[in-house]
Amino acid sequence: MSTGHHEASWRLPESDPFANTSVEHYQALAQLAERGKFDSIFFADSPVLFGDVGRRPAGSLEPTVLLTAIAAVTSRIGLIATASTTYNDPFNLARRFASVDHVSGGRAGWNVVTTAGPEAAKNFNLADQPAHAERYERAAEFLEVAYKLWDSWQDDAAIADKEAGVWALDERVVPIDHVGRHFQVRGPLNLPRAPQGRPLIVQAGSSEDGKGLAARYAEAVFTAQQTLEDAQAFYADLKARTAALGRDPESIKILPGIVPVIGSTEAEALRLERELDELIRPEYARLQLAKTLRVTPEDLPFDQPLPADLPAEDEIQGAKSRYTLIVTLARRENLTVRQLIGRLGGGRGHHTFTGTPTQVADAIQSWFTAGAADGFNIMPPVLPAGLETFVDEVIPLLQSRNLFRTDYTGPTLRHHYNLPRPTNHHPLPTEATA
Repeated sequence: MSTGHHEASWRLPESDPFANTSVEHYQALAQLAERGKFDSIFFADSPVLFGDVGRRPAGSLEPTVLLTAIAAVTSRIGLIATASTTYNDPFNLARRFASVDHVSGGRAGWNVVTTAGPEAAKNFNLADQPAHAERYERAAEFLEVAYKLWDSWQDDAAIADKEAGVWALDERVVPIDHVGRHFQVRGPLNLPRAPQGRPLIVQAGSSEDGKGLAARYAEAVFTAQQTLEDAQAFYADLKARTAALGRDPESIKILPGIVPVIGSTEAEALRLERELDELIRPEYARLQLAKTLRVTPEDLPFDQPLPADLPAEDEIQGAKSRYTLIVTLARRENLTVRQLIGRLGGGRGHHTFTGTPTQVADAIQSWFTAGAADGFNIMPPVLPAGLETFVDEVIPLLQSRNLFRTDYTGPTLRHHYNLPRPTNHHPLPTEATA
């Protein structure tokens, strides 16, 4: 989010409302995060213009293109981009993310999404979005094909033997010949195996289908959880699902998103939060809320609670888990629509921690030690100021408590997550016929 995760951050006097198309802005943010020794930067994305263009800076640079520019001005920080399995083909994305991994020296990650909402479908020759279960079935096969393509080159395929005149060994680069329900892909990939073997796989859905996909494939999971108890339950459930599939639970890192509103005093932090919330245009926010809940804006009077007869989750074909989170939050705290809009304005359902640097560090530590998270996706409400405050005032506290690194220990994103480089499992022709 260019000027910050709070939807009204662009209206602050110090914000650049056109930062969303500024390469230099994102390069500076990445360098700031790298100074703080962050694992990675993480770009959301959607193949559709998101929301009302009047509400906040609209439109975003294609993230894998942007990451190549960021790779040129950084050396360690991981580079994670979102891309949809519903509106792409495996060969294109496998090549794109392998390219980012090569360009960055092994720092690429792919946030795998299935893309909710009918609007995107209409950009790709479809009248409506595919059903929720079908999107996740396609995503699973999409990942299987991508894995095969990334492994279609053996690590030792390119020998560059100048004397013999042989650049690579034909028998070490093999087709994948995938034939499935959704895809038929010959292969091999037209790019040698990536420095990390394959990019780090991230997943961000918390529905039943989403958790199933994450347990099978994900190495990091970005999730929205409003309470410690909900976060603990999600953490335990996903770790158990991962173990049940024969994977080491430590091989999947669970990262709730948090929105840290930081002030030198608690009163200052609350003032900043209030200042941002007062800049929200409620008519725009209500329109987006109505789309999420599959109702009309007229069904959502500002000073009344959500209507009692909302659709059940199983009727929602879009973002099921986010729908349930929003409705549960509103019901649990008996919020009016206006109050709910304020709660969603900072992080669209992610938990907001408001306080001093020490209070924010305490909250992070309590969630981590209570078994609710392996780490966190930090979502500053205002950029770059919120990230700078976090780097300069919260990170040193976490380091002093031995909760965070003081320097990088390796060059790749897998090093940062303490994950091994995947073994190449694609069979060579002799192995396939043995």
